[in-house]
Amino acid sequence: MIDRLPPRPTVPLKIAVSECLTGAEVRYDGSGARSSFPHEVLGALFTLVPVCPEMGIGMTVPRPPIRLVGTTGSARATGVVDAGLDVTDALHQYGHTMVAKLRSQAICGYVFMKNSPSCGLFRVKVYPDSPGLSPDRGIPVRKGRGIYAAAVADAWPALPLEECGRLSDAVICENFVTRVFAYAHWTDFVSSGVTAVGLVAFHSRYKYLLMAHSVPAYERAGRLLSDLRNNLLDTANVYIVELMTGLARIATRGGHANVLFHLQGYFKDRLDGSARQELAMLVEAYRRGEQPLLAVLALIQHYLRQFPDDYIARQVYLEPHPASAALRRSL
Repeated sequence: MIDRLPPRPTVPLKIAVSECLTGAEVRYDGSGARSSFPHEVLGALFTLVPVCPEMGIGMTVPRPPIRLVGTTGSARATGVVDAGLDVTDALHQYGHTMVAKLRSQAICGYVFMKNSPSCGLFRVKVYPDSPGLSPDRGIPVRKGRGIYAAAVADAWPALPLEECGRLSDAVICENFVTRVFAYAHWTDFVSSGVTAVGLVAFHSRYKYLLMAHSVPAYERAGRLLSDLRNNLLDTANVYIVELMTGLARIATRGGHANVLFHLQGYFKDRLDGSARQELAMLVEAYRRGEQPLLAVLALIQHYLRQFPDDYIARQVYLEPHPASAALRRSL
């Protein structure tokens, strides 16, 4: 049975990036930050749409530096030298404005500049709000999120987000690319018209990929789709957030091994005893860290060619992004 979903997305996909990461000299001191972004890995996969929120709200280059001041969760973006400069509300509003604009441009992911009081996603410095201290004396805590980045994340919870510095980690980079391709497929599906049959078919394709990343998310998504008689679009909106949140968890070797053992089960009645044992031993060797993931997948693909199975062949888990990117070499 053909599920009639849109085809898997092809490169290049559009992602937004902090403009300084493209090398544009838009930072507060007039510099860029191209070296902080792994262009070589992602350049063939994505078209970059640059955004500088500080320039977007009318700040100049060069400009007075800003920082987060206050407490985690309620910090404000104020001037380092001139504490009277407060661009919090402007950055927050610009985030919501850009979400609407980026949605219209079919953006499928976003890479932010690390440590930025406007764009940082993780562990941004938050300084104490102590008027009696000089600008350089307050001891910051690394628990903040940039004002603009927080606004984008809140307004667009399903969008795959990442920070430039973390993308140098091969596992995190592969995870981000996986999420971007999944979200691009989802947007194509939504554009084609959401139906109950289509929603179930979409989940069917992604169930093993989600299982590898998060069994609880996999179980919640399954329960969510168990009754699609009412409020289909609302259910779809909840589903995609559940899917993308689950995929944002890094898949462990145990998570992958769990899925691989499930896939192995589809061949148990088709393989002889020695072949079944060989596959089982290879999966277990992968789980122990003795074999790469690609070794197990190659054998599964080999058996899939011998014993075709449409359900398994459609599983996104087998190839969540273009094999030419070689992103699974480190898994």
